[in-house]
Amino acid sequence: MPELVVGPMLRYVDTSAASIWVETSEPCLVTVEAECGVRARAETFSVHDHHYAIVDLADLSGKSVTYEVSLGDTKVWPEDKPSRIRLMPPGGPRRVVFGSCRTSVPHDAKHTLSHGEDVLRAYGFDLRETPDEEWPDLLLMLGDQVYADEPSPEMLSFIAARRAPGQQPAKEIADFEEYAELYRLAWTDPEIRWLLSTVPTAMIFDDHDLRDDWNTSHDWREKMRKVGWWRRRVVAGLGAYWIYQHLGNLSPAERAEDPVFRELVKGGGGEVLDAFAAKADDEPSSNRWSYARDLGHSRLIMVDTRCARQLTPGDRRMLDPGEWQWLEDQVSSAPGRMIIGSSIPFLLPEGVHLVQNWNEALCDGKWGKLVAKLSEAFRQAFDLEHWGAFRRSFESLSRLLVASGKPVLILSGDVHYSYVAKAGAGRIQQIVCSPIRNPLSRLLRVANIFTQFGIATLIGGSLARLARIPRPPFRWRIRNGPWFQNAVAALDFTDTTTATWYGATDNPLTGARPSFDEIVKVTLD
Repeated sequence: MPELVVGPMLRYVDTSAASIWVETSEPCLVTVEAECGVRARAETFSVHDHHYAIVDLADLSGKSVTYEVSLGDTKVWPEDKPSRIRLMPPGGPRRVVFGSCRTSVPHDAKHTLSHGEDVLRAYGFDLRETPDEEWPDLLLMLGDQVYADEPSPEMLSFIAARRAPGQQPAKEIADFEEYAELYRLAWTDPEIRWLLSTVPTAMIFDDHDLRDDWNTSHDWREKMRKVGWWRRRVVAGLGAYWIYQHLGNLSPAERAEDPVFRELVKGGGGEVLDAFAAKADDEPSSNRWSYARDLGHSRLIMVDTRCARQLTPGDRRMLDPGEWQWLEDQVSSAPGRMIIGSSIPFLLPEGVHLVQNWNEALCDGKWGKLVAKLSEAFRQAFDLEHWGAFRRSFESLSRLLVASGKPVLILSGDVHYSYVAKAGAGRIQQIVCSPIRNPLSRLLRVANIFTQFGIATLIGGSLARLARIPRPPFRWRIRNGPWFQNAVAALDFTDTTTATWYGATDNPLTGARPSFDEIVKVTLD
């Protein structure tokens, strides 16, 4: 008898329709039925002996309806508290929650001490007792949803059972089967599972979904090409991302036109997905991971800042020409406010940004070949790969956003601290929330404050001037933060727009449920 392996996950939702994603233990017919009487079915498709379906419910009535999932003739969901579909309000979302960087280690005392509380899990507990009219309209997951290069103890045991002595990678994900287990562990904790069945999600990857520093530079890619197991890993990683994250980002109409999806539902299987993923890595312009949705008062633009990079030495770009044209079109045609999801922050502390400008120039040979080689090593060692390390792209996007004249909220993660930055020109604000569960040690917190908010501020401008780098198109400042706690953040759109960060307090020794507490609230308007 088929069983649920992962899901159900409530993915794409608009004002009248919703998409439910599941992974099942064997091929079957998946039926989703809403309490209003709307029912839809889909047969699973199979990839590498794993089975998936995405079911679209159309013409839903009412703002909030419960739903059930059946596999074959057997109802398998809900398990206890009913899951709900809440349609997107016609005027746009009232609350959008976001965050990034979540490890899937156990919730015991040892790992709570080392990794802190899982704030997304705490949020699941909290929402169970919150009236559904107060639930968020959308959850944005901004990268590092899984850590393929830093698996949990349970995942390491799974890997070890599949490795011969000396086989590499010994302590990282190697193939699709291991990615499937990685996602299962990440998304099937009871509170997480219920949360993801009830709150619509939109996702974009960052480096750890594949590997730390993924696509940081041409030199990095060339080094990884020589690693024997990397090709299988990147193909599996992009294929698994397409299945577990990207597929649900698409509207039913977009998915129906997707050539990979059409082939898979016809029975194309793992060969089709692997060929697509290999080409997506070799030729990034062959596929678009970025996507956009109009949400009433705002346009959501989720930008791929990893796979779409142009890494040509001397002409590095965060986005290749095709991707840039797509983004320019989305910004230029936006009817009003823009919410831009960029897994890596657009506005870092200004001094750090200028250090990255300087490092990029040196990597490109500004001070000679020897310095270029040393600067590339420095770039990779200290993660100098944000928008400031792709100066031309930063300047182009800065001018585009200022020229639009529209309010822009850029949501990001990655850096393992949270803050708000405000541009001195235009109506641009950067809101960062990171991590959900993967905090910096106390020593690294102090080091970050000292270097990124201290030394870099003092020397960044001087280094940029020494390399004769033009000033950025505008100045900006960190107006709130940094905060280093595990957190999720919520944007609330009422008479004013606010951002609120929430943390959690957990006591695994008592077995009590974790609390979900406000850290700070910032008015953005």
